[in-house]
Amino acid sequence: GRPGWHIECSAMVNKFLGKTIDIHSGGKDLIFPHHENEIAQSECANGCTFANYWLHNGFLTIDNEKMSKSKGNFFMVREAANVYGYETIRMFMLSAQYRSPLNYSEESLEMAKHSLARLYTAAENLQFLLDHQTGDAMTQAEQETAASFAQYRQKFIDAMDDDLNTADALAAIFELVREINTAVKDPSCTHAFVQACFDSMMELCGVLGLVDHLEKKTIDSEIEELIAQRAAAKKAKNFAEADRIRDYLLNEKGIVIKDTRQGTQWSYKE
Repeated sequence: GRPGWHIECSAMVNKFLGKTIDIHSGGKDLIFPHHENEIAQSECANGCTFANYWLHNGFLTIDNEKMSKSKGNFFMVREAANVYGYETIRMFMLSAQYRSPLNYSEESLEMAKHSLARLYTAAENLQFLLDHQTGDAMTQAEQETAASFAQYRQKFIDAMDDDLNTADALAAIFELVREINTAVKDPSCTHAFVQACFDSMMELCGVLGLVDHLEKKTIDSEIEELIAQRAAAKKAKNFAEADRIRDYLLNEKGIVIKDTRQGTQWSYKE
């Protein structure tokens, strides 16, 4: 209670972090009286600035109602993570600027999940192309396209410089990804260009901690053999057999097959 609530925070900061800290954050409902009292106490006691920057976040609502135990709409992060994963929750939280209110619902988590999946699909497609494309030097056209990616990087920087506007930063990433997806459809694109695309995308995603669990996918020899048999069946125009193998891989092994100009891509069924 007051005044102990305010004094204890000033005391902990002074003991463990020092007389002046760089960033102090908290909910916007704590501006008065808590944070203003912390400032008054600390600056009177130490004679210096208490915090250089203040970050006050907006409220999280549950289905458009304020979260509270009394309403029974209280939940733990780990409960949502068990269903959607922590990275989906990160995507959801980044979808709004930190000072803006954010509404939690199953629908919003599903949207975040699908948005994150789009990023992973793009990154995995680039990984696939890195294993199949050749050419250590970009063509002139590719150099120009790769140079154009700088505009999305600048949009991202501008958004983050605008009081950590992560919503606009995400928009810049998705614009970049859309451009990359279109550019690498060209079957003659070089390995060097694909690498430039991958690096551009992962640089921005890395800042926000997204696509953080990208792994090299492996499958056992049986599935590799089935994929090869399907390719041979298609080449022999035995489409019924090719479809049978595709359906078997999907329904029995959980493997989704996608035919591209660069070869057959596969992924695990969600």
